[in-house]
Amino acid sequence: MGDDHPTTDTKLTTSKRRWAAEGKFLTGRVSRPDAERLPPGQHLVKDWPVLDLGQQPAISIETWRLEVRGLVETTLDLTWTAFQALEQSTKLSDIHCVTTWSRYDNKWKGVSTRDLLDLAMPKAEADYVMLTSYDGYTTNLPLSDFAAEDAILATAWEGRPLTRDHGGPMRLVVPHLYFWKSAKWLRRIDLAPADKAGFWEKNGYHMLGDPWREQRYSAD
Repeated sequence: MGDDHPTTDTKLTTSKRRWAAEGKFLTGRVSRPDAERLPPGQHLVKDWPVLDLGQQPAISIETWRLEVRGLVETTLDLTWTAFQALEQSTKLSDIHCVTTWSRYDNKWKGVSTRDLLDLAMPKAEADYVMLTSYDGYTTNLPLSDFAAEDAILATAWEGRPLTRDHGGPMRLVVPHLYFWKSAKWLRRIDLAPADKAGFWEKNGYHMLGDPWREQRYSAD
């Protein structure tokens, strides 16, 4: 698999490009987490909708790897066994999808992003991360958002191993940003001095994606 984002269009990718061009779902309201739990333009669901780029890679535990490289003091290349041997954390958080659904009180288990960064030791000039998944998906984040207190490299949800359709065996969860930033099937984390657009960011979506500022699209 190459480093570039997937090129295969699906019904979802075509629709979401159109939504970005049209500014679909924008309400113009502004709210904040301390004042309102549900971000503007969102509605609550009890299930967990499945959205992807038309691929759900099958990743065996025996061949799974997570790399951390770029502007770090220690490059990491973790096997599943090594990843599971790291300190395990549990987090409780809401998730908010740019397609307007939100789900409250999701229980995660995995490795805190802060604990992973403690191993890699980012260099002083590292300000951003680029995430690359096993399906070729990419998305970008400021390092400070990747290292948020409730961000987790999740291997379990609601007490069960994370299923393949939801990004298993491991995915990122960054609850305070729209969920497209929480890359499924995460394979590599690159730390860099400057921001660079990932897959959806190149297709009209916001470089940050703060739900409470309704940063859905690049012009927001």
